[in-house]
Amino acid sequence: MLYPALDTPCVIVDLDVVERNVRRIQALADAAGVKLRPHTKTHKSAFFARMQLEAGAAGITCAKLGEAEAMAAAGFDDILIAYPLIGPLKMARLEALARRVKRLLVSLDSYEVAEVLSGVGQRLGRQLEVYAEVDTGLHRVGRAPGEDALAFCRGLERFPGIRLAGLMSHAGPTWKAGSHEDLLAFARAEVAAMLAVKEGLGRPDLEISVGATPIAHLVGETPGVTESRPGTYIFGDRSLMGLGLAAEADCAARVLTTVVSHPVLDRAVVDAGSKSLAMDSHRDGGHGHVVGMPEVRVARLSEEHGVLEFGPGTALQVGARLEIIPNHVCPAVNLFDRVYGVRDGQVVTEIVVEGRGKNT
Repeated sequence: MLYPALDTPCVIVDLDVVERNVRRIQALADAAGVKLRPHTKTHKSAFFARMQLEAGAAGITCAKLGEAEAMAAAGFDDILIAYPLIGPLKMARLEALARRVKRLLVSLDSYEVAEVLSGVGQRLGRQLEVYAEVDTGLHRVGRAPGEDALAFCRGLERFPGIRLAGLMSHAGPTWKAGSHEDLLAFARAEVAAMLAVKEGLGRPDLEISVGATPIAHLVGETPGVTESRPGTYIFGDRSLMGLGLAAEADCAARVLTTVVSHPVLDRAVVDAGSKSLAMDSHRDGGHGHVVGMPEVRVARLSEEHGVLEFGPGTALQVGARLEIIPNHVCPAVNLFDRVYGVRDGQVVTEIVVEGRGKNT
């Protein structure tokens, strides 16, 4: 029986695999002379963030102000909030956070956000550092490359409480790339777009900060990058497997689950549904990868049920335990208060997910 001391569903994390993943991406960044600022939205945990900093990371990235507050409470003091913040409640919290940590950066793509952040900086008595986000293809947030981004950055000079410290982007389209060549072409185009803005501003000091795990291994082949913000690399997931960037053995985080029903020959049900695996889709369909059983498909999820489908010859006993690698590990981890660190098939530690639910 897998991990008999643990009740299911729960998340187990192989610490040997995590350490290997962390060392690999850190070594690639170091070899390229690029600062690594890993995104904590994947693990949301001080335990893993500390591991990343001890390996050589320069700081951390958070998606939301609440995550940043949780990390600051755990002692982290060089934080980028890669998200535009607006509103008086958030500005009060941001000001309090800025007074607690050594360095705080915030991303933005509008003058409305620039104005309120400038107010924070003026109240602090020092300029708040900001990154201007450039839309390099995801079409979510960020200014359009070229003249729009250049004009926007120039316009930031009229806000006395902020200082433009860098340009950033998120390589979201790379999650749908078809080949290594596609990844490299996108990475180089992304960097070229930001370098054009940097050169137009005459600001050689600006950081060029890129995100997304699928291109994290390419920092040595994209001259001009000064900072990398990958997240998923620490755990791996089925999406990375689908890109050929991770094998089953590279995926450290798995949802441990129990077969609770096997009503017909070709279908079984486990106790991990959408409240454990999340609902993110995958290019090949299904909702996860069953470890050691590629013939078993996680066909559909309801809140508390995961429905498995398989062909003749596959036998699953009610009560059997399985490990499922989520399609997208970040939202799956966010569904749990704690995860369990394991080595060689044994539970060795319980790890609190401090940033869980910190969505404001």
